[in-house]
Amino acid sequence: MAKVPAAAVAASGLVGGYAVARWTRKRPLGGVALAAAGTVAAYEWNRQAGPRAAVGLTTAYVAAFAGSHPLAKKIGAWPAVFAVAGSMAAASWAVTRRAA
Repeated sequence: MAKVPAAAVAASGLVGGYAVARWTRKRPLGGVALAAAGTVAAYEWNRQAGPRAAVGLTTAYVAAFAGSHPLAKKIGAWPAVFAVAGSMAAASWAVTRRAA
């Protein structure tokens, strides 16, 4: 089975969570998608870089989600989601790259 990088899982969770919430008009369903991807990413971060990195990146993941809301008021919803997803992917890649 091909391995998907944790950076891609985290970014996809942020984008996918928003997309699910928006298109189904059920915010809790988007939250489930966000949490599921976050759980998979946290597992991979722990496996690749250890528990301290996993806690730090999980905190960043939650902060990215929360930060997308005020950012959306300034630049729009989709640009905000893509901005925080890209930032999260870059942070994940940087941390897990060093650990490898």
